[in-house]
Amino acid sequence: MSTLGTITRRGLILGSVAMAGGVAFGYYKYKQPLPNPLPDALARGDLNALSAAQATPLNPYVLIDASGVTIITPRTELGQGVQSTLAALVAEELDVAWDAIRIEHGPPSATYYTDISASAAAPYDQSFAANTMRQVMAVGGRFLGLQVTGGSASSRDAFVKMRVAGAAARYALIHAAAKRWGVPAQQLSTEDGWVLNTKTNQRLPYSALAMDAAQIELPEQPALKPSSQWRYVGRSMPRKDMLSKCTGTATFAIDMRLPDMVYATVVSNPKRAGMNAFDTTAAQQMRGVLGVVPLPQGVAVVADNTWRAFQAAQAIRFDWQAASYPPTSAAMFDQLRDELKRLSPDAVHRDVGDADAALSQAAGVLDVEYRAPHLAHAALEPISAVAHFTGDALHVWTGNQIPTLARSIAAKTVGLDPEQVHFHVTIVGGSFGRRTDVDYVVQVATIAKAMAGKPVKLTWTREEDMRLDFYRPAALGQFKGVMSAAGTPEAIRMDIVSASSTRSWGGRIGLPFPGPDRMLAEGAGDAPYLAPHHKVSAYASELSVPVGPWRSVGASYNGFFHECFLDELAHSKGVDPMAMRLAMSVSFPHAQAVLTRLKALSSWDTPWPKGRARGVAMTLSFGSYVGQVVEVQQTAKGIKVEHVYCVADVGLALDPRNIEAQLQSGIAYGLTAAMMGEITFADGQAQQSNFHDYPALRMHQMPQVTVAILEGGEGVQGIGEPGVPPIKAALANAIYALTGQRIREYPLNKHVQFV
Repeated sequence: MSTLGTITRRGLILGSVAMAGGVAFGYYKYKQPLPNPLPDALARGDLNALSAAQATPLNPYVLIDASGVTIITPRTELGQGVQSTLAALVAEELDVAWDAIRIEHGPPSATYYTDISASAAAPYDQSFAANTMRQVMAVGGRFLGLQVTGGSASSRDAFVKMRVAGAAARYALIHAAAKRWGVPAQQLSTEDGWVLNTKTNQRLPYSALAMDAAQIELPEQPALKPSSQWRYVGRSMPRKDMLSKCTGTATFAIDMRLPDMVYATVVSNPKRAGMNAFDTTAAQQMRGVLGVVPLPQGVAVVADNTWRAFQAAQAIRFDWQAASYPPTSAAMFDQLRDELKRLSPDAVHRDVGDADAALSQAAGVLDVEYRAPHLAHAALEPISAVAHFTGDALHVWTGNQIPTLARSIAAKTVGLDPEQVHFHVTIVGGSFGRRTDVDYVVQVATIAKAMAGKPVKLTWTREEDMRLDFYRPAALGQFKGVMSAAGTPEAIRMDIVSASSTRSWGGRIGLPFPGPDRMLAEGAGDAPYLAPHHKVSAYASELSVPVGPWRSVGASYNGFFHECFLDELAHSKGVDPMAMRLAMSVSFPHAQAVLTRLKALSSWDTPWPKGRARGVAMTLSFGSYVGQVVEVQQTAKGIKVEHVYCVADVGLALDPRNIEAQLQSGIAYGLTAAMMGEITFADGQAQQSNFHDYPALRMHQMPQVTVAILEGGEGVQGIGEPGVPPIKAALANAIYALTGQRIREYPLNKHVQFV
């Protein structure tokens, strides 16, 4: 049997067709096949409405039963539409009707590991060095076996491997039909889930051929369709999850109902430390309370419904231990400022020419400081999970972005082997990085073991969700620059300090991350601009507030810092900010294309009347170049954000409408942070608790958005996050153009009033 026969039918030698930045690379000599997880999942009953007796897995991504085709899309659906996009890759090559397929996340498995996320330390360019680094880093992803939804990596990671899975399954089905009919396979074709013999007018559905197809030996490299023949890829496809979500029939973890279920909530130390003592006397006497379960930094209350659990939790009295970090936001920024003086850089991410010497010899140096606050994820669905411990097994239903890790930690929590944990990944009502953590999985597993035999639904209150978040870290940057006579920066020095969300998160889940964290400088150290003297250094703060990945990670604050500072430099010499960016980016063709299209799309050169203005920003993150122009208007009620123009070069657009939706979503999320987002600390704990004091953008505040998508052709790039970084800077720059007020921190509503 051929190698790919082993890969596609019974397992997957991951990386044999893996992609790094859109470039395929060959077999690793040391690779061993990873198993196809679907037969075991079917036998264990871990797939919806499918059993081993009903369905035939042709490979880790394709299941066929009597009713049709199920495509396994092993990335968590967080609202970003990823499962529909990934299903289209398989369906394209499998040649099955779009409205006939079913989609399922499938079981947690190292077979579905994400190699692109593991290579995030590599630059985004397509140089030999960058591609080699990606290939080397991908090895770590294969050995860790982490099945990750994050890093805007899902489509990049899946682009080849899932098309190969579809093509291999189609090959097997054609050859099974050829064998049954006794004809050459070359005589057969497929159409919408049928194998056709045009010479004899015979046809068979895939469902009738699946069992025979599972025995077919496969070629090492199944042929993939040329892009000219694509029906689904590159087109806007109807999302498979929209009907159930729009009709309220979609099942999130918070919607789960099981017989004999009990309900729990948790209270943890808001100062992110332990507890000296707690008193549950009053809570234990309240109606419906079934028990209190101690947790490492708090307790869980179990009751006969969620509301009673919430009420009882409020009745518990705690003696909390003090926080290990400074008690106030002001003191935290003081620490960040001090760390820029006393710490060595985590890494120098750009060092061209001699910025220090050039600045020391120049006159008119601009020397400024920028700040960015802690931010909450504030997903609409609060943390929720369901678990049922039976003694020899644990069933968990929840949404998590790293289900392989979550299953292993759940198993360790209750003293079982990972194979004894049935982990069902549900759809999620927003995450933005929050559900890369597993704290709530540990909690629900602990509670379920204490309530053995009864299913437990854990629901956090919104207040707990807000105050016990793993925040986007606060950041501080000190910037120096001077302009040349040519109207572009002659020298730039940027020093940025922030806690490493990568290391903070890794420490919680037991994954060390040695070496520099490039996310600390994401959006600044790799910005597609050049100056003759240009130095960008990042410092890893020792601030111990627990932080984690937040949509666009370091680029979420560095995009603001970098693009506002460039705007300041331009205005310091009366230079047009768009023209300056075009002049600085001549060595970056994708950036040039984005800025040129953005300039035309926004009618940048058209003069504005008094009371209206616009600002521009462009960032590179997760491989995508995104430029945005924000139009603002001064009204009697405050500043109104009227229009956002957005141009994105995504390499290859797999689903244009979904890409546009992701960019609009990123703009809305980024505007929320820019205009009003801030977590502040007093006495060691977050002050914000719900949407009344951590508000989201309202419908009347959402501007009109015009999107243009460019395809630069260097493979599939990330899109879930790149819409976020430029918007804060573009808005701040527009406000400067409107009012003359340069704001170097956000939220901007601390300085101006918005409608």
